Amino acid sequence: MTRKPDSASPAVDTSRRQVVALAGAGAAGALLPAVAARAAAKPTLKIGFISPLTGPLAGFGETDPFVVDLVRKKTAGGVKIGGTTYAIEMLERDTQSDPSRASQMAKDLINNHKIDLMLATSTPEVVNPVADACEAAGMPCLSTVVPWESWYFGRGAKPGEPSPFKWTYHFSFGTEQFAQMYISTWGLIPTNKKVGVLYPNDADGNALRTHLVPELKKAGYTIVDPGAYQDGTTDYSAQISRFKAEGVQIITGAPLPNDFITFLRQAAQQGLVHRLKICMPAKFGLFPSDIEALGELGYKVASGAYWSPAFPYVSPVVGLGGQALVDAYEKATGKQWTQQLGASLSLVDAGFAALKNSGAPKDKAKVAAAMKVLDTVTTVGRINFPKGPVPNVATAPIIGSQWVKSKPGSRFKLSFPTVEHACDPKVAIQAKLLPYA
Repeated sequence: MTRKPDSASPAVDTSRRQVVALAGAGAAGALLPAVAARAAAKPTLKIGFISPLTGPLAGFGETDPFVVDLVRKKTAGGVKIGGTTYAIEMLERDTQSDPSRASQMAKDLINNHKIDLMLATSTPEVVNPVADACEAAGMPCLSTVVPWESWYFGRGAKPGEPSPFKWTYHFSFGTEQFAQMYISTWGLIPTNKKVGVLYPNDADGNALRTHLVPELKKAGYTIVDPGAYQDGTTDYSAQISRFKAEGVQIITGAPLPNDFITFLRQAAQQGLVHRLKICMPAKFGLFPSDIEALGELGYKVASGAYWSPAFPYVSPVVGLGGQALVDAYEKATGKQWTQQLGASLSLVDAGFAALKNSGAPKDKAKVAAAMKVLDTVTTVGRINFPKGPVPNVATAPIIGSQWVKSKPGSRFKLSFPTVEHACDPKVAIQAKLLPYA
């Protein structure tokens, strides 16, 4: 466009060069506000959060949308690290309980969304493929709610050898904590100490068979193990027959939730259930939905709690913990709390602590180095990597608890009180263990 000369000014030379110069100056002037806005905006930290929101493992992910939303609200003004205030962008992804999808989601967040930190939670089927993708890509990753042996040895680490992992770190209970909890809980009721185990041929089942069973034997328990089976098995007659023949009074194991429902219903039909003093599987009985699916068979099933309102710790990120966290969740959703509520929040607590301690949260090597020496308090208690049983691992407690009918007038049908606290005496004991049958 050519400007006409102003009548009060000398004629303007409208050569091509000047037109171009004027156009350039105008464009630069128009860009100045946008440049200034970008300069004033906070740098952003992108945090991936991967968990199973749907599929067979959906119970683990039920509370995660609430946790992520709570974190978004509490960090809406940004987080100050090393003198710089960063905006926080939480990128939540659903694995649909599929290990292959978990890996795909991780790679997408790393390669296409350029995240700065990965958080992953709940079972080896979710956490292990995410951690492997992060290790391959040089992405700092922190995870929880998988027995640490299933995460560490299940991903290729060897006992007594240096850790093969540089970028991936994990905190959770392990077989030592399981053994403490089981031995403490089982000692509350007289039994013949015969234990029937259901260990499938998967990461959890293999790790617990290898590392937990010897500890239980040392404590004087006789282990009746019918052998590994495939996830999704629909007929447990052989296992039930063996348990009856051996006179087991305690049932444990690491079956998938749907598999244990099938097993226990068949055990009731075939006359095993009425002989049991303690029914305490791992991986099943963690959430109210598990117990509700069993009907009357679900009452007095015992389980480990890796978090409950009895835990006295408060999240440094959102300022909630214990009963206050439960109240906030139940008011917002209308649903009963689950132990994953505090566990997922603890993952955020630990992740933010690592980012802050790094001093340079956009520097992936410094974030990984900060995780290596991380020692912080979260909603599940103290997480101390320097004192971990192996490199890249810190332990967390698990507390014996039991599902019982709630008192009349209660909002929900089920209660899940703690019955022992060998792993963390700061967690309050809320009830006595009742015999299963």
